[in-house]
Amino acid sequence: MRKAWRIVGKLGLAGVGLLVLALVVTVAPVHREPFGETTYAVRTLERLEILAARNGEAQQGELRAGFGKVLLTPTLGAVQDDPERGHFRAVPLAGYGNRAGRPATGVLDDLWVKAVAWEVGGRTGVVMSADALIIPREVAERVLQEVERTTGLSRERVYLGATHTHCGIGGWGEGMVAEAFAGGFVPGTRIWMAGQMVKAIGAALADLSPAAAGSGGFEAPELTRNRLVGDQGRIDPRFSLLAVRQADGDRAVIGAYAAHSTVLSGRVMEFSGDYPGAWQRAVEQGTGGMAVFLSAAVGSHAPKPPEGGMPGVLAMGGSLAASTLKVVDAMVLTNRLVWDFRTLAVELPPLQPRVTQGWRLREWVARRLLPVQPTTWIQYLRLGDAVWLSTPCDYSGEMSMALSEATQGLGVTTTVTSFNGDYVGYVVPSKYYGMNTYETQVMAFFGPQLPDYFDALLKGLVKVAAAATPAGAR
Repeated sequence: MRKAWRIVGKLGLAGVGLLVLALVVTVAPVHREPFGETTYAVRTLERLEILAARNGEAQQGELRAGFGKVLLTPTLGAVQDDPERGHFRAVPLAGYGNRAGRPATGVLDDLWVKAVAWEVGGRTGVVMSADALIIPREVAERVLQEVERTTGLSRERVYLGATHTHCGIGGWGEGMVAEAFAGGFVPGTRIWMAGQMVKAIGAALADLSPAAAGSGGFEAPELTRNRLVGDQGRIDPRFSLLAVRQADGDRAVIGAYAAHSTVLSGRVMEFSGDYPGAWQRAVEQGTGGMAVFLSAAVGSHAPKPPEGGMPGVLAMGGSLAASTLKVVDAMVLTNRLVWDFRTLAVELPPLQPRVTQGWRLREWVARRLLPVQPTTWIQYLRLGDAVWLSTPCDYSGEMSMALSEATQGLGVTTTVTSFNGDYVGYVVPSKYYGMNTYETQVMAFFGPQLPDYFDALLKGLVKVAAAATPAGAR
């Protein structure tokens, strides 16, 4: 009997030893040192200095613009998948984990891809947004490769965004994390999404003609709230607008607002653009043109509709559209303006998703769980005095407001948009990192350094944009 107990004891000790060993090799304390002199930050800041030295690349001259709009809604119930035509046996919805990967059952309202092409001084760029949760990196890479192959337009000339609807196409991601939010992997959805985006961009480039443009906006604090800390935090109430009118009268309006597209809950199983879709439809009806919505800095912001469900979608979208039409109708457009468009390649910190407040997964483990690359990008588009900056994340509205205030003396207005063709999680103020919330615990993939790092890079890009000297203007 004693011998048996000795064996049990040894096995127990061996088990404890294996557990300790597993913990040692898979977890470690959270890195909390500032990004400061880290190698990844130094190299990225050097690239930023190179961009600043190229300030003569900005253009000032007569504008040509073009518009493209392509249906993104897939056809369900096909006998077999035909991704090129968008026909599928079944497609899951992206956005809510509580759907457990169940397929969409129908269509509440159609999904679209829309693009606006700009050309000043012979240099061309495109802004494109889709009624989608995000623009997955795999999809973005397909789009950018095909656009460059067919049009010669490089990656740095394509500004991507998404409406962040939680009732959009899923099935585009592989792995535990992606499939938790977007359903089981359906390879053809990448082909369909990328193909429609390429078509929208191509249509916009083919439509280039003399045009005039302007910027503006309004505030709608009553329709957004700080979902992270409530009234203890700030909100970004701004609805930013870019308006374009071709010489023949065709119009496009681009809008960005900081409120999650989550008026519709996870119980909804049909495709829908949520309130951004309602805003786009109402603006298109009011202008006779095209409306494009990009999710702004929504990382800490939720919608505050007057009611739930589709009535809330229509009410919120309609209210924002009514304010939009008033501003756009009064906006002064010009066909001669400063235009600049640049992309900064960004090296990221080491991955460190947390398992507790003070402990993280080691990077070799994290990389097996999170499909995130070690590099990403941020961009800016300058149109006149408006500077729009794209980010690869759920960027915080609190941080976008702080950025605007910190750079207001530079003579430009700033708008931060999210989901620019990559996804690196939530980026909310580092002072909230110790909170045990979805945004700060589950979705803060890179630890407490990333918010301050991104903030520094965006401030640097705004300075570059504000100082950009149009070619021939010196």
